[in-house]
Amino acid sequence: MADQDAQDRNLPASAKKIERSRAEGQLPRSRDLPHFAMMVAGAAVVSVGGPVIAESLQDMLGFALRFDARMLAQPNFMAERLWDLSLRFLMVMLPVSGFLMLVAIASNIASGGWNWTMKPLTPKFSNLNPLTGLGRLVSGQGVGQALKAVALALILGVIGAVVLKDRMTTFVGIMSVPLPAALVYAGQQLMGGLTLLGVALALFAAIDVPLQQQLYNRRMRMTREEAKQEMKEAEGNQEIKAKIRAKMREIGRRRMLAAVPTADLIVMNPTHYAVALKYDDASMAAPRVVAKGADLLAMKIRDLATECKVPVLQSPVLARALYAHAEIDREIPVELFSAVAQVLAYVYQLKAAIKNRSAKPAMPNPPVPPELDPHNKPVPTDSDLEDEAL
Repeated sequence: MADQDAQDRNLPASAKKIERSRAEGQLPRSRDLPHFAMMVAGAAVVSVGGPVIAESLQDMLGFALRFDARMLAQPNFMAERLWDLSLRFLMVMLPVSGFLMLVAIASNIASGGWNWTMKPLTPKFSNLNPLTGLGRLVSGQGVGQALKAVALALILGVIGAVVLKDRMTTFVGIMSVPLPAALVYAGQQLMGGLTLLGVALALFAAIDVPLQQQLYNRRMRMTREEAKQEMKEAEGNQEIKAKIRAKMREIGRRRMLAAVPTADLIVMNPTHYAVALKYDDASMAAPRVVAKGADLLAMKIRDLATECKVPVLQSPVLARALYAHAEIDREIPVELFSAVAQVLAYVYQLKAAIKNRSAKPAMPNPPVPPELDPHNKPVPTDSDLEDEAL
């Protein structure tokens, strides 16, 4: 089952999965790189700051052994002397420990990047299960980590043993020279051994850093089902989105039909398209479309307009042009200003004629530019057909 699952995970990890793994504290960390960095930092401290540290410790030792009978007679002498020595020791070691801490943090950031999360510290009772822990130990990754640690320990042990065996007589001879010279010589010998250990750790780090990145990428691989599920979560459920869109269309349709009684005119075609227009010279620069629809919705607009006594004008070309080029709650296009002005003038004249019981005005034939009529498609010429074929 594990092999089959590994074969199914053949897709690279998505950015969302990598971000989720980082939030859980899973990063491609290399343990060998911090070991190498700390070894180099320790060697640098010994090489550069060794004389200063040795001098400070020598002064501290002299201060600790400097006392007389009068000082010993004081009840708080030992406590005060211990406090003074502790402060002196901290003043020496705090810069060293601070430098080593910065090196440790920088080496970890270099191997996996900066990441701040408290989730790995959350108690997990599943980690207390011995069977789960045993499974992690006998897994391929666990066995590989164990073998790598054993190999590193053996190599470092062999290097240390060879260095000690080769320089054993030198270390014994140090005991016969004065202490300052002995410390300097011992530091030189120590630097030689640290150099060999640093070379070994550098080789392990050069191998372990890309290896951990590769293992991390392999663990983060996704199956096709996981990728599909993540895409659904990112884009949302399509069925729910379709229902939301349908609901929004229904709300927009109701709001549009509610605006029909306030219109000044309905232009129809005469059954396929219906466009409701409204114009108020005090608040509008041009007539505005308050509702429009096709087929059944056009019939609803017509019936509602008839019920509310809103004039309905049959103008097929103008109705098609308004439906195709005008938006709801927007002013009509400039090219249709003249045509709409004529039909609005007709409506106003018709209302006045009905009120005064005079003769009805003649039905206008509003001019509509041919290019605005969606049914007015130009007949392709021979040259157009040749260009299309090319």
